[in-house]
Amino acid sequence: MPAGIDSADRKLLLIAGALLLGMLVVFVAAAPPAGEPRGGLPSTYSSGSGGARAAYLLLQELHRNVQRWEQPPTELPGDAKGALLILADPLFTPTKKEQKALRRFVEGGGQVLFTGGQLEGFFPEAKLTSERPARDWRTYEAQLPSRYTRGAAKITLRPQAVWSKLDATQLALYGDAQGAVVVSWRIGQGQVLWWAGATPLTNAGITKEGNLNLFLEAVEASAAEGSARRLYWDEYFHGQRSSLWKYVAKTPVPMGLVQLALLGFAVLFTFSRRSGPIARPAGVSRLSPLEFVETLGGLYQRAGAAPAAVGVAYQRFRGLLTRQLRLPAGIADASLAQAAGQRLGQNAGELSGALQRAAEASRASKLAAADALALLRELDTIAQRMGLQKRQKEEKT
Repeated sequence: MPAGIDSADRKLLLIAGALLLGMLVVFVAAAPPAGEPRGGLPSTYSSGSGGARAAYLLLQELHRNVQRWEQPPTELPGDAKGALLILADPLFTPTKKEQKALRRFVEGGGQVLFTGGQLEGFFPEAKLTSERPARDWRTYEAQLPSRYTRGAAKITLRPQAVWSKLDATQLALYGDAQGAVVVSWRIGQGQVLWWAGATPLTNAGITKEGNLNLFLEAVEASAAEGSARRLYWDEYFHGQRSSLWKYVAKTPVPMGLVQLALLGFAVLFTFSRRSGPIARPAGVSRLSPLEFVETLGGLYQRAGAAPAAVGVAYQRFRGLLTRQLRLPAGIADASLAQAAGQRLGQNAGELSGALQRAAEASRASKLAAADALALLRELDTIAQRMGLQKRQKEEKT
């Protein structure tokens, strides 16, 4: 029949299980949002239907100053005028520090072309609807004339969200009765151009009606007067990092390493506990004086005989003192205290009071343990000061 689990091992297993469960909950809560937009990720590295490699190569063929941006937003140039940052359906949300860097970039005169339904994670002031829009491709007409719509009366989008509530700094460029799907938003000296989907710059959607013109107008509008256009196509929020560790830090790998470390520690701890040297516990001799003291103290405690314990100490103290003073054993406490004061130089009043209190306590029917302990300590202190205990040891030897 197998032996049962020891209580200490059971406690260790429960603690380890609780830690693993906690790590699992944290891992699930901290996991990045799963899934890519339908048709693939609009990355400049992707040649799929949902990729954006064609749009990126087109800008290069048009001799535009475009580059992939694999750095965090905190590394964006300080002079943002004439610069455009394209954030096409980002997979990851920025940190607070990165949010502030994006805000400074736009307020300093930069422009951001943002596509997808994650805008509120980058610019919290945005008010996108929580309703799920249609998944099919839809055609939208321009709502008002602007530099973005002048070459594209109609565009085709697969929206991921709609913008239903606008303020004075936001203009709906394209949309329908459900809400706007293209919005121009003025922030400081810069601007955010939001598309409800990345369709106009994807490999499959850039050829649709009006989409190419919309994309090129957005690129051209980013140039400041008399300055060269600078285009940054973000791949940082697609998971591309300038170093391997920066990429790994945005994945579940660090959390997995922490779990493996905890598991390794648990294995090492249990192995060392099981395989360590066996030490026999030290045995206490039954002839030890402490055993007698503990046994006697337990008997007094269970019987509630605190007065008896005080009586024993009181009689012992009187016996030591009368032997030292060569006085009869039946002498009164007051006379004994007076003789000790005269012959041993002690405080007769203090000694008389202590003897009187001890005598009354020994005759009491009930006595609190704290009061009994205080009396015993007082008698022991006086005995040490008078040298009675030392004299008793000398008599025994």
